[in-house]
Amino acid sequence: MNQQEARAVVHAAIGKVAPDVDMADVDEDFRLRQDLELDSLDFLRLVETIDTDTGVNIPERDYPGVATVKGLIAYVASHA
Repeated sequence: MNQQEARAVVHAAIGKVAPDVDMADVDEDFRLRQDLELDSLDFLRLVETIDTDTGVNIPERDYPGVATVKGLIAYVASHA
């Protein structure tokens, strides 16, 4: 999966988990928990949604690497 496809998947997953977030206003350096205000359950639902939609499983040990929108996109692109 290339970066553009991964970006689309991540944006769609964020939209499912946090429909009130306007992705047009989201910078890729935004932190998922702090800047997008995803609580721990929202974050877990986001990880689960990505797994369901792409088959990319994100183990807990990799959570620090997917703490930002950009990190999540890169992770999905490199593991799909």
